[in-house]
Amino acid sequence: MLVIGICGASGSGKSTLAAELGSAIGAGCMVINHDCYYRDHPHLTFQERALLNYDEPGIFDHDLFLADIKTLLAGRPITRKDYDYTQHRRADREDELIYPTDVLIIEGIHVFYDERLCELMFLKLYMSVEPDICLLRRITRDINERGRSIDNISVQYLTTVKPMYDKHIRNYINLADVIVAHGGRNARIVAILAGYVRDELSTR
Repeated sequence: MLVIGICGASGSGKSTLAAELGSAIGAGCMVINHDCYYRDHPHLTFQERALLNYDEPGIFDHDLFLADIKTLLAGRPITRKDYDYTQHRRADREDELIYPTDVLIIEGIHVFYDERLCELMFLKLYMSVEPDICLLRRITRDINERGRSIDNISVQYLTTVKPMYDKHIRNYINLADVIVAHGGRNARIVAILAGYVRDELSTR
């Protein structure tokens, strides 16, 4: 199984590129979102959970994510992890299994944070998009998909999103094999990457 990591700022087009690349590669490719591995905090109230910093590396369960990827690489299935953004709680589906495939795409803002995970990646892609474009995309997504208000989005952006981008996320570009510009719908880079992956699969 080939593991492809896609990293970049919130709103940079990681999910879009993952979907486009997965579609171009075809059957035998699946995508796992790192956001599904946020740590759960059932002991906190909803108000307390809402105040957590969801953009810092420690908010993710890196050990569990790594263990699941290693399990898939070993040829065994894992249970599907999920996250409820409206309640800020994990919503795992223990009765649903994910089986190994030829290609696994993993994407998230801190998917390059864990060196152990980076070592397992066949290809590391970094989304290079202007921060103001990312913010506009984030606003649209959070309003339409996560039911958040402009005030809530603004406070979160200023207190956690932008500081964590400056401190961590923008530096992940130094770990990338390929820097992807113009967002996730870059048809030319998708075609090139898909061809490269298919060539690699054919030689294995």
